[in-house]
Amino acid sequence: MNNKSTKHTKVLILGSGPAGYTAAIYAARAMLKPILVFGSEPGGQLTTTTDVENFPGYSKVIQGPWLMEEMKGQAKAVGTEMIQDHISKVDLSKKPFEATGNSGQVYTADSFIISTGAQARWLNLKSEQEFRGFGVSACATCDGFFFKEKEVAVVGGGNAAVEEAMFLTKFASKVKLIHRRNELRAEKMLQAKLKANKKIEIIWDSVVEDVVGDTSPKSVKAIKIKNVKSNKTTELKVDGLFIAIGHDPATSLFKGQLNMDKEGYIVTNPDSTITNVPGVFAAGDVKDKIFRQAVTAAGMGCMAALEAEKHLSSK
Repeated sequence: MNNKSTKHTKVLILGSGPAGYTAAIYAARAMLKPILVFGSEPGGQLTTTTDVENFPGYSKVIQGPWLMEEMKGQAKAVGTEMIQDHISKVDLSKKPFEATGNSGQVYTADSFIISTGAQARWLNLKSEQEFRGFGVSACATCDGFFFKEKEVAVVGGGNAAVEEAMFLTKFASKVKLIHRRNELRAEKMLQAKLKANKKIEIIWDSVVEDVVGDTSPKSVKAIKIKNVKSNKTTELKVDGLFIAIGHDPATSLFKGQLNMDKEGYIVTNPDSTITNVPGVFAAGDVKDKIFRQAVTAAGMGCMAALEAEKHLSSK
């Protein structure tokens, strides 16, 4: 461990998606001189999205990675200090709060904004990663629009999968829901709606084994699915594959220190980013498992910065 001096800030922001960058913009403009620490994948989930058509303010299609670069540039321009480091330990039990990076640097902070985000769970097939953003997606609300009058498949059996399948029927001509068991985990009311929808076909007891497609231009043509009972593999013609097997919030650092729900999302006060530890705020996908949009994450980042400012001025 090298003896680096501790770095102190009024506002320490952890994570660099739309929530973290927006919190940084607001905190910096409030003259709080925030420090934003980002890890090995700056920009969060948006950097894995190509076309973004639903972020307000752009009439033309923009690219996810470009949008995150712009937000980062804006946060820097108004006075945020950006540091790349991997935070491996936090202590929220004492004031100032303390965070330790892999670099050996210790950060202390009067307030703490957590915007470490979440990651979609993937099937971890080589072909799935190859076509990610080119027909394979983990977000129907983001990408459904690109599959007008096309056939798509959704993998999963929970509420998210059923909701994604229903949403996709607005665009797709046919939606095949693939589930590895012979019954869904989704709420009964949702299931009834799903089964009443003529555009949706459920394929039971099956898992996706491979994604088949063209390399130039990159596009999905079919998927190979295996029936887990008969072990028979069939090829299914589809133009897109949506993975809806859940998300994992990046909250392991805060286990036992902050209130979380059973899935590991940080619990905040209603209409607020305030956590159970005064001075600690949570924004974006780390606390939101319902909307999961860039614009809602950015909105929460703004809320967190304003709530942090209020907390600091009352001290």
